[in-house]
Amino acid sequence: MSEDAITESKPQPSLRHWRTDTDIDGVLWLTLDRAGESANSLSREVLQELETIVEQVEKTPPRGLVLQSGKPGSFIVGADVREFDDVDNPRQASESIEEVHRLFSRIEALTCPTAVAIEGYCLGGGVELALCFDYRIARNDDNTRLGFPEVQLGIYPGFGGSARSTRQMGGMKAMEFMLTARNMRPGAARASGLVDELVGPHGSLRWAARRAVLKGKKSRRPGFVARMTNVSPMRGWLAGVMRKKTAARANPKHYPAPFELIDAWEEEGDDFDDMLEEEAERVGRLITTDTSKNLRRVFFLMERLKGLGKASSFEARRVHVIGAGVMGGDIAAWCVLRGLEVTLQDREMKYIEPALKRANSLFKKKLRSPDLVAGAKSRLIPDVEGRGVARADVIIEAIFENAEAKRELFKAIAPKMKKDAILATNTSAIPLAELAEVLDQPERLIGLHFFNPVAKMPLVEVVYDETTDAEQVSHGASFCGQIGRFPLPVKSSPGFLVNRVLAPYMRKAMQIHQQKGVPIEALDKAARDFGMPMGPVELADTVGLDVGLGVIQTLGGEGSESEAETLKAMVDEGKLGKKSGEGFYVWKDGKPVKTQGASDGINLESLAEELMEPYFDECKAALADGIVEDAEVLDAGMVFGTGFAPFRGGPMHYLAQQGESS
Repeated sequence: MSEDAITESKPQPSLRHWRTDTDIDGVLWLTLDRAGESANSLSREVLQELETIVEQVEKTPPRGLVLQSGKPGSFIVGADVREFDDVDNPRQASESIEEVHRLFSRIEALTCPTAVAIEGYCLGGGVELALCFDYRIARNDDNTRLGFPEVQLGIYPGFGGSARSTRQMGGMKAMEFMLTARNMRPGAARASGLVDELVGPHGSLRWAARRAVLKGKKSRRPGFVARMTNVSPMRGWLAGVMRKKTAARANPKHYPAPFELIDAWEEEGDDFDDMLEEEAERVGRLITTDTSKNLRRVFFLMERLKGLGKASSFEARRVHVIGAGVMGGDIAAWCVLRGLEVTLQDREMKYIEPALKRANSLFKKKLRSPDLVAGAKSRLIPDVEGRGVARADVIIEAIFENAEAKRELFKAIAPKMKKDAILATNTSAIPLAELAEVLDQPERLIGLHFFNPVAKMPLVEVVYDETTDAEQVSHGASFCGQIGRFPLPVKSSPGFLVNRVLAPYMRKAMQIHQQKGVPIEALDKAARDFGMPMGPVELADTVGLDVGLGVIQTLGGEGSESEAETLKAMVDEGKLGKKSGEGFYVWKDGKPVKTQGASDGINLESLAEELMEPYFDECKAALADGIVEDAEVLDAGMVFGTGFAPFRGGPMHYLAQQGESS
């Protein structure tokens, strides 16, 4: 019997977002297919319709109920974040949360067996809804993920997730799941108790769900040890450990949500109803804070950049990277990790070998499976002769920052390229026109400026000027989207956007250090206290002092001669920063060695203001020069390219909030 034969559709015209179908065995199939949206999210209207359905099920219970998604390859991505700003005050927010709590409790109390069939992304409210059902089945493939991303929006799970996940998984596992906001693969979700059954890539989720409700399967509660993590005194001790670990990643002044979650669990973790009450009160308060509002703004900025990554239908299969240094080698490895075949060129094999070694480490870390690692290694092909140029869909130049060397390279490779291939430079500061002048088709050259470390930095500047073919820019943006990076279109000018803003910021730090004797540790701590993920001195070391020297020499600026001399002396001594083991800091095991107590007695708030002033000034100047389309795009570039404090919503937004005109 085919799957189609087991259902008898009974459409309900009053429902816009849900379909209800009953099969020949009396199983009710509840399908969410939100109208007018590419993905399912739990809006007020969706939840209101769900309440109507629950009322019918309560009155006339079916033999079983199965929840599934009508969106191919996607389940439910959470609550509708767009509606969060409709809430005016904490009390109103808490009352709305309590309404959802009551609805989800009714689902949990249904007398018929219930199951969920999960395929694709199941996030936030989607996980919380799934936890209300008796049994959870997930597709075991690379496209299915489960996660609680709420702390990234300045809140924590508010539709019963904190209470139900700690009850289902045990306190320790559930709290880690919520606090880290990491997505779980299906196997990990099954091992943690979040999911009860897995169905392979070619198996039938529908038959598995049907079998589960007909047999009345129930999810197992966690084992004794996992249950005990919810009980005092173990819970109190674990809360202390969690608080310390979380504080190492996030300042509680800037990001209160994870600490509120820990407090709620420590106080009420052994009482389900009290956890729900705490959730409604705390999340209701958090959702109306400036931190949450600004983090939501960053979320929408991210979505805008993601949209730019779908600018055209361009799709690459093969990439050729020229230059196997840290940037070129890591760009090549990242493209391979995203499923592409990559040829990596340099003058001799000895220059490519370190890149292959780093790539192998990345593959092992990200892919885990020996077969997947072997497959990735086979797609990264050393290519000293440059034979890959003729077959590549995208060619990325990533040699050292010398305009003449880059021009000579472009002259040599341009005649060998496919006519529809993207030709891109990874230059960090050189204007496009200086490089394109040697090409017969200068409009073909774009910039694809990646940031170090490539595997962690989500932004790529897509550089263009007045002569660039607009289609090439769209293709470049789509390529960024294909490899999981946010494209930021920027007009070509010295330093583009990110380096243009960072250069005076880092120069200012060097000036304060040299002229006032302020310890580098104090400079970095002042920036971190402001909300930057890394201080300017540590950032300079991480980017590479040789790269920083090239940027300063290209951009110039008041007082830059002294800083350039300092950097040149360090570079000449082989002090390149993190990659050489020494720069401004000595680096051990990938971390800078810092002098304890170096910041004592220094007014860090005043120091932060002094440090950030040139950063803000350059942001305003770049916007006035039309380097990016608008203030929102600039804010996105600064958040995802420089790590500007997300809880402040972006530099231009921050200035506006401070009463400054953009």
